[in-house]
Amino acid sequence: MERTLTHVALFAALIAVLGLIPKLDLAAGVPITAQSLGIMLCGTVLGAKRGALAVLLFLALVAVGLPLLSGGRGGLGVFAGPSVGYLVGFPIAAFVTGWLVERTTLPVGFAATAAAVIGGIGVLYVFGIAGMALVLGKTLPEAALLGMAFLPGDILKAVLAGMVTQSLARMRPASLLSRA
Repeated sequence: MERTLTHVALFAALIAVLGLIPKLDLAAGVPITAQSLGIMLCGTVLGAKRGALAVLLFLALVAVGLPLLSGGRGGLGVFAGPSVGYLVGFPIAAFVTGWLVERTTLPVGFAATAAAVIGGIGVLYVFGIAGMALVLGKTLPEAALLGMAFLPGDILKAVLAGMVTQSLARMRPASLLSRA
């Protein structure tokens, strides 16, 4: 129990630290950040339940006003902006990513990369695009076109998540809770 709490808190902090990288806003008002890498790593390293808990802790801290999102954003107002779909999708994406890594027998690096693409990109985009369409008053195809601007960077983040997860598995196999 104590170890789980420590891991959840550490990965919530990791997501927050990844928000310190300066944000780059797109025309839609949704910033390009490194925080989605943290979401992917929550799933690939911690597994489904712990990964989702880490993201929920992070979002709770954002909701109470801590400026942990890129650009120093925080508070309930961020849940009414164009990025609301991505924020809602964060814990679900981490859960799906972790669930996929837990269930596969593929080599760790490949499994983590594939899970990050499916959960950390595919699942996250479903929520993010729906949220953009709703808040911006766009159709789903219009919002999807706006969301595709994130794809090249997110693919790079998924590959990086796979590489980090594989490195952890080699150096400290016990630290990879998604495969424990």
